[in-house]
Amino acid sequence: MLNRKSGGVLLTAAMLTGVFVYMLLVSAPRVSAIPAFARKYQTSCTTCHSNYPELNDFGEAFKKNGFKFPKDDEVFVKEPQVMLGSKAQKESFPGAVYPGEMPGSIPIGFRYSGFFTMNNKRPLGAGFVPRTDMFTPDTFALIAAGSFGPNISFWIDDDISAGGSGADGGLGDGYLKFNDLGHYLKLPKDTLNVRFGQFELDLPFSQARSIYASEYDIYGQMNVAGAWQGADPADGCTVCATTNNPFALGASQRGIEIGGYPNDGNFAWSIAVINGSNDGSAERNSKDVYARVSQKFNLEHDASRKEVQAAGPTGPRDHTSIRVGGFYYYGRNAQNIGSQTYSFLGTIREPFYRAGADLRFKYRHMELFGLLMYAHDKNHLVDTEAGTISSGRSVTYSGGFAGLNYWIYPWMMASLRYDAVNSPADFYNGMSRNMTRNRVSPGLQILVRSNIKLVTEYQRGWEQPNPAGPNPFFRANTFVTGIDYSF
Repeated sequence: MLNRKSGGVLLTAAMLTGVFVYMLLVSAPRVSAIPAFARKYQTSCTTCHSNYPELNDFGEAFKKNGFKFPKDDEVFVKEPQVMLGSKAQKESFPGAVYPGEMPGSIPIGFRYSGFFTMNNKRPLGAGFVPRTDMFTPDTFALIAAGSFGPNISFWIDDDISAGGSGADGGLGDGYLKFNDLGHYLKLPKDTLNVRFGQFELDLPFSQARSIYASEYDIYGQMNVAGAWQGADPADGCTVCATTNNPFALGASQRGIEIGGYPNDGNFAWSIAVINGSNDGSAERNSKDVYARVSQKFNLEHDASRKEVQAAGPTGPRDHTSIRVGGFYYYGRNAQNIGSQTYSFLGTIREPFYRAGADLRFKYRHMELFGLLMYAHDKNHLVDTEAGTISSGRSVTYSGGFAGLNYWIYPWMMASLRYDAVNSPADFYNGMSRNMTRNRVSPGLQILVRSNIKLVTEYQRGWEQPNPAGPNPFFRANTFVTGIDYSF
């Protein structure tokens, strides 16, 4: 826990930060631009984001329409597209290359986030962790997105620097998407779309474009049997449990996704066939499958919500609605490839699945949301002395998160999030004091400008084992504050 002296320093820092932000806000001019789309349409990022990078209702419609305004797009474009061909080529197809278009200017933007962290005192046996860390450049990313005509869109984002100065980043998402292919089958608009490349799964709540300083714990959970049933092969066990699945739901995947949101977009579906090796190269012959469906119920009888300007005197806003959904992931983890671990066995294939449900409720200045997930991995026991393998007890975990966002002002949002992961395997492997690891994270976010954000979050974590010292467990609590801006 933070001591009284640290609490005083924290309070002083918060007061100084508040004064600084207030001075910025009272002198703030009208905002007009963030990357790519703001320049193309000469509009504020608040057109599509209530609190970037999270999309509001209009932003969702913009994304679903292939990064185009859902109505009269050509009227609002301020930077004309470059036409790649003439109408005559369209009429001559397939005897000529089908004409297209690309952005009139290079559609590139940048995003930077850096945070100051204050950690509570950690036991010496837990390894050295500094009490404070001054604004490490956690992420500096390049973002490019746009459209290649009425039904083709693209997205690329690359972390040029991540995790510290000069650290190597990597590709986040990079995909091409074909919208409304169902048009050729006489299906309703946007019933069938296809995207391929590397992308975040169609998750109920995006991890890659989350507004929070911390990740969703359940998205990063991996399943390892270890000491829960049998021991790890690295420990020289006689009877070894085999489940060691590196798959994380929140990681980007490489594959192909088909899906749709017909007519008004309130119902959505998607099915993806992917490598299942997070954002790395394929590690096995089999492919995984992910499926999601959701239904949104609009609770306002407001015709303007379907229009471009939709909403109010200050522009687009979120409308009162409830969204419910479910998802399912199935794969087969392959281990002992090439008999590297157990020379007397071939490849061990262990089916696994993840299943969950989600809910989001938006009402005026408030948003309530939550997700529950259950994970199940097939497990085997290998007897290294007898040279045999048999089915073992499956390795499972469950958990999720729930949260509340409240907009005190259009530029100030308070949040409270609860994350929990119940994993018997992690408990027996010594990762926490209890089978359920839970974390509470209150926070405050302030839009200094529509593309400059001050983020503050306190993370009260679970009790972790203390390798040395009088206290057997400790909490790794952290206070985080910093800036996030794009241009």
